[in-house]
Amino acid sequence: MNQSGSQSNHLGVRLLAAFVLIFTLAFAPGVSLAAEKGDHKDRTELRIQDMHAKLNITAAQEEQWSKVAQTMRDDASAIDVLVQARMAHSKDMTALDDLKSYGEIADAHAEGIKKLTPVFAVLYDSMSDPQKLAADNLFRRGEHMSARHKQGRKASAKN
Repeated sequence: MNQSGSQSNHLGVRLLAAFVLIFTLAFAPGVSLAAEKGDHKDRTELRIQDMHAKLNITAAQEEQWSKVAQTMRDDASAIDVLVQARMAHSKDMTALDDLKSYGEIADAHAEGIKKLTPVFAVLYDSMSDPQKLAADNLFRRGEHMSARHKQGRKASAKN
């Protein structure tokens, strides 16, 4: 396999691992979603803007970036519907209902990652070496995650 293809595959694996960790921490059974402030869509928009800036997206890359951003928005919308349903029924859910709800969210997130990975790979392939390094570091250090997810990640690392 060539080095470019290998880098794309490694990035895809890192993206998948990072996003699975984010949503595992965010939607694990027993985690209070109601306590979270702000709208999921607003947080997604802030992450999109932050990533755009940190990745130094060029004018030539805007078309590819818009596809990445739209895929992130679509994923956030799909998950938001499931989270809202979970929150609406949180007081009357049985343990089995809770697990099913969590599974639906995890499945929706996995589908979102499957859609995001090839779209992001096209953008990543168009990036300069400094942009790729910024992307690698952004995902490696978890800077693409919200502060709440970083706190959960640090707490998990301590245990």
